[in-house]
Amino acid sequence: MQDEIGRAAEQEPMRWNGWGDPAKAKELPRSVRALIPLLLGRVRRPAPPPSLAEVRVRPSALTDDDRAAFAAVVGVDGVDHADEARIRHAGGRSTPDLLRRRERDQRVPDGVVLPADHAQVMACLAVAGERDIAVIPYGGGTSVVGALDPERGPHRAVISLDLRRLRGLLRVDALSGEAVFAAGTTGPDAEAQLAAHGLELGHYPQSFRYATIGGFAAARSSGQNSAGYGRFDTMVTGLRVATPTGDLELGRAPGSAAGPDLIRLFLGSEGIFGVITEVRVRVHPVPAERVFESWSFPDFAHGVDGLRRVAQHGAGPTVIRLSDEAETAVGLAQVGRIGKAIARGASVVTVYEGDDIDARRARTTALLRAAGGTSSGAGDAEEWAAGRFDGPYLRDSLLDAGVFCETLETATTWTGLATLKAAVETALREGFRDAGARSTVMCHVSHVYPTGASLYFTVLAGIRSDPLPVWTTVKARVNDAILAHGGTISHHHAVGRDHAPWLAQELGPAGMRILAAIKRELDPQALLNPGAVIPAALPAGD
Repeated sequence: MQDEIGRAAEQEPMRWNGWGDPAKAKELPRSVRALIPLLLGRVRRPAPPPSLAEVRVRPSALTDDDRAAFAAVVGVDGVDHADEARIRHAGGRSTPDLLRRRERDQRVPDGVVLPADHAQVMACLAVAGERDIAVIPYGGGTSVVGALDPERGPHRAVISLDLRRLRGLLRVDALSGEAVFAAGTTGPDAEAQLAAHGLELGHYPQSFRYATIGGFAAARSSGQNSAGYGRFDTMVTGLRVATPTGDLELGRAPGSAAGPDLIRLFLGSEGIFGVITEVRVRVHPVPAERVFESWSFPDFAHGVDGLRRVAQHGAGPTVIRLSDEAETAVGLAQVGRIGKAIARGASVVTVYEGDDIDARRARTTALLRAAGGTSSGAGDAEEWAAGRFDGPYLRDSLLDAGVFCETLETATTWTGLATLKAAVETALREGFRDAGARSTVMCHVSHVYPTGASLYFTVLAGIRSDPLPVWTTVKARVNDAILAHGGTISHHHAVGRDHAPWLAQELGPAGMRILAAIKRELDPQALLNPGAVIPAALPAGD
């Protein structure tokens, strides 16, 4: 992992119309091309997307006075209204985002503003309030739920507030096991700087190479190591936040009964209440050892039983991940093997780090064997880890070939897991079937708890018409099924604008009134991320 951190820390910004490093964009492997017709029938290759120079955008609504006001805060080089900068900040990296990046006419922010510290963020919010300009906080650009859409709302213009200049390890307290990062620090940069102190955060979502510490907090991110180190929200011990009505420094002590925990208010807020500028996190020594082991199960149900036993027993692997029969057969968990071999049953990946590995592995082995599992050695788990961060490149290649590819996730109790999985798969298959498209649905469990687990779905579909309206209809059907069968609308992708219309069903009317009241108090002009989390149909003052 340390080699991965070193390489990723040196990466350039993501390609403007796809995922990650432009140099890694590749044609589909022959094995995958051969697999597509078996799964989806014949698909139609789309027309080539426009080049960056061919994209057309609306003129910026920022006036010379607007730009001068922001430049007075961040400097002239911290304000960019060139078309290229605006296009690069036009959204996140969901499949709908990437499909829109393939259109000639695109909706973009009116400018990009780059503050360098907390005080400049506060000042930028003041300028935006004075000039009726909406603000979209922007970290690594990896949102997959529409949280970065350049939505003006009722305002006359919208800027992308890019936090890339807020970078670095600000303080480290090795004795207490805490570190403070500026919010724009990327995952690789954070780990590289901690490694110099012999420490690690250990948060590795698939977006790790590009996502930021502030983004992890704002989206309540979960990473592959959550079984061992917890979700990111459990790692956060303090925050500094800039809001249009004042700033906050939260997290005085490791534990407190001094009223409700306001840190939790901003974890998952996606920039609608304020801009997270600093994050204090729990850290631990870099693991001296890492052990991999793969398992096979007769079917998904037996695998779920094994994961439940491990989660409820405690002190298991740092990583534990179960692929269902479809994902195992396609080989999606090991990106380099897709289409090369057809396996039977379900597969589990485990990784152990840190102390007491032998004892934890022995306990886990006994529990997985009791559930019907068979160890298959380290190979598959090692291959999964080696290709873990390259999966999104495959999606771009599939889109180039005319294959729609998207993911979604939810979570529920162990009791409800099988029913929820079946309901989501049915909604996906029937939704695409009704649109005249063949589809393949795969699923894995990526995060486990004593009381339940997440479900992460990948769907491939051969859509012959415009895929965006088809997916909008299918996704709505899926969201309805998730909530009807006891799932959460999002386990770790967050809410954004894509899930906002369903949030009231999860939180209830009183919950939405609470969110609207907080929004009204902290952001009375509703400048921050209009339409995200709190739907546009529910004004912040209602």
